[in-house]
Amino acid sequence: MRKVIIAVIVMSVLWLIYFINFDSKNMKLAILKQETEKIAERPQVVDHSKFAVLQKDFKSGQEVTEACLSCHTERHKELLNSSHFKWEREEYIKGRGIVSIGKKNLINNFCIGIAGSEGMCNKCHAGYGWADTTFNFDEAHNIDCLVCHDNSGDYKKGNMLAGNPAPEVDLAHAATNVGLPKKENCGSCHFLSGGGNNVKHGDLEMALVSTTKNIDVHMGQDGADMECIVCHTAENHNIKGKMYSVSSMNENRVECESCHSESPHSESILNEHTVKVGCQTCHIPKYAKVNSTKMHWDWSKACKTMDPNYHETDSLGNHVYLGKKGRFVWQRNVVPEYVFFNGTADHYLMGDKIPEGAKVVNINTLNGSYADKDSKIIPVKIHRTSQPYDPVNRLLIQPKLWDAEYGNKALWVDCKTTPIVEMWGVASKAGMDYIGLPYSGKYDFINSAMYWPVNHMVSEADSSLTCNDCHVRENGRLEQLSGFYMPGRDYNSIIDFLGIFTFIASIAGIAIHAIIRVITYNRNK
Repeated sequence: MRKVIIAVIVMSVLWLIYFINFDSKNMKLAILKQETEKIAERPQVVDHSKFAVLQKDFKSGQEVTEACLSCHTERHKELLNSSHFKWEREEYIKGRGIVSIGKKNLINNFCIGIAGSEGMCNKCHAGYGWADTTFNFDEAHNIDCLVCHDNSGDYKKGNMLAGNPAPEVDLAHAATNVGLPKKENCGSCHFLSGGGNNVKHGDLEMALVSTTKNIDVHMGQDGADMECIVCHTAENHNIKGKMYSVSSMNENRVECESCHSESPHSESILNEHTVKVGCQTCHIPKYAKVNSTKMHWDWSKACKTMDPNYHETDSLGNHVYLGKKGRFVWQRNVVPEYVFFNGTADHYLMGDKIPEGAKVVNINTLNGSYADKDSKIIPVKIHRTSQPYDPVNRLLIQPKLWDAEYGNKALWVDCKTTPIVEMWGVASKAGMDYIGLPYSGKYDFINSAMYWPVNHMVSEADSSLTCNDCHVRENGRLEQLSGFYMPGRDYNSIIDFLGIFTFIASIAGIAIHAIIRVITYNRNK
């Protein structure tokens, strides 16, 4: 009887292990879906439409914020110190120490930077009225509560209004229909950054608002149907997650292992891969699955016509040339590139000297290597550009791009009447004066690269990469990564000899064992 009880216990444990390993995907998907449903169904503390303070004809976004703060009396302190409002944070960068970086003061290789063009660029700022250097970051009424919390679906920022609401928005209607952020709220900036849908990230676009699990297993309505805030949780308005275009430190990150553990597979060999291979590497075989993303921008071709709005499109409707911006390359269903990444990054900071003879400027650098114990292989989108720089001072140029009025030396506005050779010089000087950096009077164009980790558009398990996608001699996914030996891809005479020897020895051992068994059997017989 005792043996039977022990056997039942052992079988129960084995069955449990089997169940956890082989059905973990469905279990975790169900749990995530339940968490999403809990957030969606969480009752509002109050019905905001009943508040007298909201029963008015609001004339500005600041008036709405004032009404919000009459009840939510401490929330502004959190927002005023958040990166979504400040557009900068203190970061430690190896070799530089502690620096304050963010969209406020970094150069990128899309629209280059916001400096001098805040009235247009700051449509995505979580505030109202940031049009120039006089903006007050300590004024609570400049916070835009609605951009994140409007659930009516009718709220939107106005074009070229420095983050203020569009004139047609019914602010009272939006103020009485608020709640937890939805994908539409987050996507109004993160999906549309860079000037249009899916321009920057490649794995974040408006299609994710309503999609299927073959596009993204987490956000698909027939999958987990998750909202962004399920993973990107917030505490005191400090939202979890890092975008390494503007971040440098390995902290406050959202990681797959937070939900899926470090051993999510039933096969031990796959779990061993997680030591050096990020989950995204296998589970995001392609990005930009629905709409194209911008892969290359040639600024040197900008303003070749006197019409800044002149454009040419490809068969999918993407602008491949736009008069005021230059020439673009777009791609859809893109195979990522891969790098080792340890969670830290470096950045080109305004005023950094470009090394003599440099062919490419890295706008950001994702740190990591095979030898680094904290590094894993991750998929990235690399956006490549030819952008303006000062060849004498060896500085990337922040040109003045936009202004509300003609004649203020803005490239995108004044190029319709000013010859391009002169216009680039005028806009470059105006922009560099604005940020307080020298301009020699000469400009040229230099290649740059910007790295964007790919974390969304996760495929279903049966659509993920297989062994043969990487472990092949030629044209494998990881062909460009070096510094380590990969079976099937690399050739090493000693390792290959030992492998062949071990295989032959194993076969010989089996054969010898079989012969001995036959001889022994015949003798005994």
